[in-house]
Amino acid sequence: MTRRSQLTGGFPIGYRLCCHRRVAGVIETARELYRRAVDASCVGHTDEALRLTKQGIALLDSAEPESGEAKSEWLRARIRLACLLTMETLDETAIEDLRPLIASLPNSLVRAELNGLVDHDHGVMFSSAGRFREAVPYYSSAIARKEECLSGTDEPRMLTESLINSLWTRGWAHMQLGLVEQSRDDFNRALLLSDELGLRSKGANARHGLGGVELRLGNVPAALRWFEDAQAGYYGMGLGMLSLLRVDQAQAMLIAGLADEAGRHLDEVLGAMRAEQVESTFLAEAELFRAAAALHEGEYELANEMAASAGQRMKRRGCEPCTMIAALIGLRIDAESAFRTGTIHASLPTRALRLADKLDRTRFVDYAALARILAARLELHRGRLAKAAALLEASPRPGRLTSTDYRMARRLCRAEVAVAEGNTSKGLAEIRIGLGELDQVRDRMGGLELGSGTALYGRELADLAVRLVIDGADARRLFSWLERTRAQTYRYEPVPGAADQRLAEVSEQNRTLHLSRFEGCPTAAVQTRWLARQRETNRLGLHAGRWGKPRPVAGLGEVIGQLRGRALVSFASSEETLVAVVVVDDKVTMVRLGSTAVAAERARMLNVDINALAPDGLPGTIAQVVAISARKQADLLDAQLMRPLQSLIGDRDIVVVPTGALYAVPWGALPSFHSRPTVVAPSATAWLAADQAQTRRGRTVLVRGPGLPAAVGEIDKLAAHHQTAKLMSDGDATIATVLKALDGAKLAHIAAHGAHEPENALFSRLELADGALFAHEMAGVRRPPQHVVLAACELALNRIRPGDEALGFASALLASGSQTVVAPLSRVGDQASAAAMDDYHRRLAAGVKPAVALADAIAVDPLRRPFVCLGSGHS
Repeated sequence: MTRRSQLTGGFPIGYRLCCHRRVAGVIETARELYRRAVDASCVGHTDEALRLTKQGIALLDSAEPESGEAKSEWLRARIRLACLLTMETLDETAIEDLRPLIASLPNSLVRAELNGLVDHDHGVMFSSAGRFREAVPYYSSAIARKEECLSGTDEPRMLTESLINSLWTRGWAHMQLGLVEQSRDDFNRALLLSDELGLRSKGANARHGLGGVELRLGNVPAALRWFEDAQAGYYGMGLGMLSLLRVDQAQAMLIAGLADEAGRHLDEVLGAMRAEQVESTFLAEAELFRAAAALHEGEYELANEMAASAGQRMKRRGCEPCTMIAALIGLRIDAESAFRTGTIHASLPTRALRLADKLDRTRFVDYAALARILAARLELHRGRLAKAAALLEASPRPGRLTSTDYRMARRLCRAEVAVAEGNTSKGLAEIRIGLGELDQVRDRMGGLELGSGTALYGRELADLAVRLVIDGADARRLFSWLERTRAQTYRYEPVPGAADQRLAEVSEQNRTLHLSRFEGCPTAAVQTRWLARQRETNRLGLHAGRWGKPRPVAGLGEVIGQLRGRALVSFASSEETLVAVVVVDDKVTMVRLGSTAVAAERARMLNVDINALAPDGLPGTIAQVVAISARKQADLLDAQLMRPLQSLIGDRDIVVVPTGALYAVPWGALPSFHSRPTVVAPSATAWLAADQAQTRRGRTVLVRGPGLPAAVGEIDKLAAHHQTAKLMSDGDATIATVLKALDGAKLAHIAAHGAHEPENALFSRLELADGALFAHEMAGVRRPPQHVVLAACELALNRIRPGDEALGFASALLASGSQTVVAPLSRVGDQASAAAMDDYHRRLAAGVKPAVALADAIAVDPLRRPFVCLGSGHS
């Protein structure tokens, strides 16, 4: 093959111009094609970059001058294009063939510039193979050469753009090597140069990189803010880099423990990437993270499929370290299956150790360490304690940049080894330390969604602790451990203040689209825009929350002192066995309650029946049949959960701390709870904080949203119970006026349609006259209302994450400082809701406490009034 065919990649040369007077024009056109190809490459449009590069080479080859200055400029332009071509095709031989051509050029600055391009290409090749340590010197050489040329170049803008590219790629390589400060310096300098020249896409790349640095440091909110800034710069530039950014957003969600959100996010991204035929490397990276999300969620078949596909793509690309990461995910999937079944073949820990050795050779030390910890746990579960202990002893101590995943896996292994050695106290001590480390991670998260997600990483630690303590049958110790391991989000003090401005702006755009959607706009475009904006607000909301310093976990003595004649029942589950810790006066008792799965199914069936009973106009015969079924399920659930506790609690008021599926129980429907004042709280710590909070004087606000015929009379009736109440309905019930009225209110009753947003509880919403009022807006007022009633929608604790982290509109209010929230757990008819609320407010106006008033109101028709009192119930 001739040198020219090597430089063109073997593509045919087009037409040839013989007229020398047109050479200058050809060279200038080729330069412009090069600029456009570089821009396309920088935003991930590989096919477009290759097309423009080949077009430029073909054009130059059609007008090659024989000698003189024109020959030098022609060769300079051609080598630039050849460098770009070899970078895209990763042809190392072709890169080296450029060096002699560069040496033949007379101008030293031009030689330095072009050698800088070749050095950059070498760095890209090493990075593409995962050999980042070898890539960095080439990037550094490229940067030095380009800086040398800047003062004397005739094309400073083009050369500065090239310098920015090398700074960005070196920053990325530094980040892969854990050199975060060097990485931050590179990205900051790239950002400064990009902003000075107004280079939008390169500025977006630099912001993207800075988000990656924060992610490596574990600062997820800061990373997400940088990613949002980068996303604004990427819009309108196609899918390439935007797809990569979205993959990194998903990685941030995974680091925060939001595996379900990350999975949904990646499903959306992967669909778009496949439709647009995005570069296979980007697609493989997205598949790897989708596999990791599926693994965390227990979707092992999907995890295997994604990891295998990513591994094949990376293998074709020649990136051996990337294929090993895919292999590590596959190993984790097989290990989880082995742990579940209890059948662990000898080949599995051997496979883990071999993979660890390979990862070590590629300097992926964190992944190698994780593989070795996995091998240790596998050996332990095979009964080979000595081997497991030796592997654990050899595992590296976590450092500043060590992932939460490895920290928790190593701490779990230390605890399991201690227990296997017969030292339960040491095992529990290891768990306590691990949960303390997790607290430090949670403290950096800064908001409800991110903070609640971190519990995923402590799930196995918490499960082991609870199992060990239940086996020991020490009720007081179990109470303390339950408080230490569940609903940690609610330990944080609320911080009043203004909402994030960007969040407010995006929410306003969402609101406008939302209104258009519900006003019957006929175009599909409005629906598409609304869904896209909804996803954007969900992602933005992940870093928009805020909270203050953590409160200490409630001590048993404090809880006993605050109960004042009430009983507290805290449920827990371990290895499919349900237990309750009952606190009455100064006595603490643990009671075993049978199968967790049976209780969960009965709760589900009860909710199905109550939902079926909800419609106001249900025919009598159907209502009778469904009511019989509902009463049966309620009786069965009551027999399992409460009758074994009856001798302990007597007729006391109850504080219930549910677990898992028990959050869905409408407690007032159970016979033992008829007319019994009951409060539901995510933890005793959360209940104590709400119950001890000072009450204040304030206004009563009554709000009626649109589309609720029964609420027209309801609000008027409620106003009769509260003579000084502020009524807001029809056009008066706008978002701005309602928020203003809620600030500092003592009691707020809102009858409005609403919906829980499963991707982000902060974006659960209520429909008012001019659009959606989001939970983050209501919770973000300076003085949240003390007592909130959500009368017409299922917005209680709608979703439970690992660690019994309850999410929903009500949870956002409780976490932000509201003391009592009353809301239905299941569907409720408009007429039934209006009647229940009339009874409830009549009792409130008579001076009765919320929990007592609600118990009386529910008792009239327990199956059609599935309301719960959340938080305190005392004010």
